[in-house]
Amino acid sequence: MSKRPLERAAPLLLLVAVIALWQIVCSVFNVSEFIFPSPARIAEQTWEHRGTILGHAWRTFWVTMVGFGIAIVVGVLLGFLMGSSRPAYDAMYPLMTGFNALPKAAFVPILVVWFGIGVGPAVLTAFLISFFPIMVNIATGLATLEPELEDVLRVLGAKRWDVLMKVGLPRSMPYFYGSLKVAITLAFVGTTVSEMTASNEGIGYLLISAGSSMQMGLAFSGLVVVGAMAMAMYELFSVIEKRTTAWAHRGSQAI
Repeated sequence: MSKRPLERAAPLLLLVAVIALWQIVCSVFNVSEFIFPSPARIAEQTWEHRGTILGHAWRTFWVTMVGFGIAIVVGVLLGFLMGSSRPAYDAMYPLMTGFNALPKAAFVPILVVWFGIGVGPAVLTAFLISFFPIMVNIATGLATLEPELEDVLRVLGAKRWDVLMKVGLPRSMPYFYGSLKVAITLAFVGTTVSEMTASNEGIGYLLISAGSSMQMGLAFSGLVVVGAMAMAMYELFSVIEKRTTAWAHRGSQAI
């Protein structure tokens, strides 16, 4: 129990140590800010361009949330279909795996042709890159329901639909929240990649603009902002997971 405060502070302590080491290396070796800016320079340019960064960050955030929301709906529906039907699982899983292996950045030029430069390609790229983990985890949670448990429920009079809705879905919730924490980080990647080639707004556009003008501190600021947004959403899902699926964490909380 005495280790818990230290364990909670471990990520922050590690972050501080990395930033300190980064600053020391840049200062000792006099690294040019055009090659690898120091944390102090990044903080300075972040404050200097805070208005611009916030505007681009808000655009990236809401676009990512729209694509991520679509990914949740599609991923849950496809995952439920695959997990509740063995033929559907066998037919769809190989195709979805092959689709997921395709580089999503390659879709951006096609999406630009279809929807033009702007929000459309970014939303769809965020969706395409993030729905697969959600779908797979929902399908896995439903498909791995213990046959013995299902047999007992059937003997007690439960139908297939009752088993799926009252046992399968609750049992899949830890899988679902685990997939959300992975998918949200991928969604930010998808949005940023799309904005780098098919947008005149957003953090991806800021990265290209800052790089072309050799403002490397500003470019790193954009990367930091994307990482911070992804971490914030990850922690939000972690909190929701612990509050809604406490039964799945009883063992870990006792350690």
